[in-house]
Amino acid sequence: MLQTLRRALQWASAGEAVALATVLRSWGSAPCPAGSVMAISASGAIAGAVSGGCVEGAVCEAAEGVLKTGRPARLDFGVADELAWSVGLACGGRIEIHVGRFEAGIFAALLEAADASRPVVLARRLDEDEAWLLPSPEAPAGLTEAAAHLLGQDKPDLVVRDEGEYFLQPVTPPPRLIIVGAVQIAQTLVSMARLAGYGCVVVDPRAAFCTAERFPGTRLLREWPRMAFTLLRLDARSAVVTLTHDPKFDDPALREAVMSPAFYVGALGSRRTHAARLARLRDSGVEEAALARIQAPVGMNIGAVGGGEIAVSILAAVIAARRRV
Repeated sequence: MLQTLRRALQWASAGEAVALATVLRSWGSAPCPAGSVMAISASGAIAGAVSGGCVEGAVCEAAEGVLKTGRPARLDFGVADELAWSVGLACGGRIEIHVGRFEAGIFAALLEAADASRPVVLARRLDEDEAWLLPSPEAPAGLTEAAAHLLGQDKPDLVVRDEGEYFLQPVTPPPRLIIVGAVQIAQTLVSMARLAGYGCVVVDPRAAFCTAERFPGTRLLREWPRMAFTLLRLDARSAVVTLTHDPKFDDPALREAVMSPAFYVGALGSRRTHAARLARLRDSGVEEAALARIQAPVGMNIGAVGGGEIAVSILAAVIAARRRV
């Protein structure tokens, strides 16, 4: 969503009118969840998506009307609709889409908050061009309380009030994948995790391994794990994976991770290696309940062979843990 909004802001800053389509609700096998956005410029440029490609043409037509009249549009596509069949939505799903004018001011403020890693909720009144970043004293009464609840769930929702409908969309910092050990598997894992929307941090005090050449565009901490985790402040949006096989790196990292709110903790190594690791951690005072949080061998059991497949299995396990599957 943020990439789409940045592109829309570029068009608007260049003086071009822009419409924004937003998925309000989806059912069944509709491919894009609520909150997905697509920007359409007056010149016909497109960024983002609101489906797997099956209704985008109809949405672009609606966007043309919105830019001409200034009035928002509400679209509903399902397998029973003739239009839905004609554009290819035959997958058994249904989506409800709002199309309105892109207001540069509110979305510039939203991107500023995202860049500062400040969680906010975008509230938009659907029948008018009104929007707020919550919490805000200028927003209608009751929306701030609803926004606080949605931030905890990290899911958008429609709020119906006497004066109209509001779409509340949490915008939170991306989940973090913190990798201890700048090894070869980490290089592949970072590339895939970034494509999946994770912010990646590689922790390794060894300057020869932890380099920008090996991990371009990635945050690198050339610190020992204890100091690195103090700087990182692990939270409930953090996943930790240790990949070094070296107790002096992995053990301190795992000790900190299992005592934190991190949603996933995994460690590379065989069952024998992990048994020895658990014994050392017990001796250092870590309790059994905390030790049980460590997934080892790390990753989903897909029979992975080689660094690339192991990286796939690790990312799969992280995603499953985040989605609570």
